[in-house]
Amino acid sequence: MYKNKILLITGGTGSFGNAILKKFLNTEIAEIRIFSRDEKKQDDMRRTYKNDKIRYYIGDVRDISSIKNAMHDVDYIFHAAALKQVPSCEFFPLEAVKTNIIGTDNVLSAAIEYQVKKIICLSTDKAAYPINAMGISKAMMEKVFIAKSKTIDPDKTTICGTRYGNVCASRGSVIPLFVEQIKQGKEITITNPNMTRFLMSLEEAVDLVEYAFQHGQSGDIMIKKSPACTIIDLATALLELFNGDNRIRIIGTRHGEKLYETLMTKEEYYVAEDKGDFYRIPADQRDLYYEKYFTLGDQNLSKEKEYNSNNTKRLSIKEIKEILLAIDYIQNELVGWLG
Repeated sequence: MYKNKILLITGGTGSFGNAILKKFLNTEIAEIRIFSRDEKKQDDMRRTYKNDKIRYYIGDVRDISSIKNAMHDVDYIFHAAALKQVPSCEFFPLEAVKTNIIGTDNVLSAAIEYQVKKIICLSTDKAAYPINAMGISKAMMEKVFIAKSKTIDPDKTTICGTRYGNVCASRGSVIPLFVEQIKQGKEITITNPNMTRFLMSLEEAVDLVEYAFQHGQSGDIMIKKSPACTIIDLATALLELFNGDNRIRIIGTRHGEKLYETLMTKEEYYVAEDKGDFYRIPADQRDLYYEKYFTLGDQNLSKEKEYNSNNTKRLSIKEIKEILLAIDYIQNELVGWLG
């Protein structure tokens, strides 16, 4: 499938970009293009991988001309470029709009123009029932790619997306923060001990994108079933792994945080297809002729449930530790800490 193909990863210097890169470098893919605005991280990747299959493009998804510069002869795109931090998006919401919404439209418009065969857009659980600027912008990003998918021939260009929860130890996530606090002997700061979050490894995030690539139809959103844990249990698991005795301090909910996250809304659950380890949410194919929906509704929708971090499998502290120990970042930190 990937033999002699060219893959473009937007936001390719991030945690996901590096994970995809490691996996695809060992395939028969011809070229992987890393597109980002961070020349320092690109230089770090260049020194780390030293591989002729990788090409680096400086640019910004907000600037469609810079995207087009990287788009010629591209077969596939994994669109990961985004503003992802909840607090920063809360304070600078228009920046989230420019990157997450307009940037996505720029990527898709350029991809359609250059006849890219398939694009996978990466979204987040915060896009379901969004209450913060980051989630709202990612929800709009989903609307953009779904709407765009209806305007093109899927045999020429297929656009679909993935939605997943917290990726363990990804940049800006809570796990590196807790580890740093433990190692420095500081208090572990927890917003709300009962807050629940999905847990997914980077490898599982890559598997989800690959599944969407292989099975996704135009306009689809793919979700991987994931377990969840409370924040207090996550902190406790890390304390046990690092033999820490740090005090835990409850600081209260931050800007735009939810008590739990939703991967699939009630409305989506009603139409979703269960694919075993995954869910497929097909695009709503209704059109602008609203009058035919005025007199005939659906009485079953209210009977369905949503899929969230409170009603999925709840991990025990032992299970959380097992997941953490499988993460390279945790292994490296433990070696340096415990000797």
